[in-house]
Amino acid sequence: MSEDGSPPFDERTALVIVDLQNDFADPEGSLSVDGGAAIIPRVNDAVRRADEGGALVVATQDWHPERTPHFATDGGIWPVHCVGDTWGAELHPDLVLPHGAVRVRKGVNGEDGYSGFTTRDPISGAEAPTELEGILRQRGIERLVICGLATDYCVKATALDARRLGFAVDLLADAVRPVDLEPGDGARALEELTAAGVATS
Repeated sequence: MSEDGSPPFDERTALVIVDLQNDFADPEGSLSVDGGAAIIPRVNDAVRRADEGGALVVATQDWHPERTPHFATDGGIWPVHCVGDTWGAELHPDLVLPHGAVRVRKGVNGEDGYSGFTTRDPISGAEAPTELEGILRQRGIERLVICGLATDYCVKATALDARRLGFAVDLLADAVRPVDLEPGDGARALEELTAAGVATS
């Protein structure tokens, strides 16, 4: 840890920014997370430190078609959000990414895209990998520092998959926010992550 308690960055580390998109982070977004925009300065600080330390920076994005069983309009539980090539799907404009940052888009064929590592067919339940693991393995990444939105869904799913795949994981606890669809979901997600071996800072 650095002097301020934040995790260090080096070339074997990747900062993974989960779904810091307009529909989630902006108050006008269709699935706005309370306080979502407030984490951006903390995320940008982590980006700066990651870049200075030679770490890889990855930003994941939901990137859905207009119609998908993931959406309530087609039988799912979520309002229409992060439709590809729309304002809602774009990364929040205050997020500052370095040259060389990698973007990983998920849910592009209408799948549930909670994790940055895997997608799930909402009808059959079949899972398929995204390109994220391959990118990390190619770069020799051993450890992930994770932040973004939302704690109880995409952040949790990404961190749990990372642990399952054998990566060490640090969660920036002050750079995530929950949906809290049910009261306490965010706190329960943090407990689940701790039990899975995710460190928090």
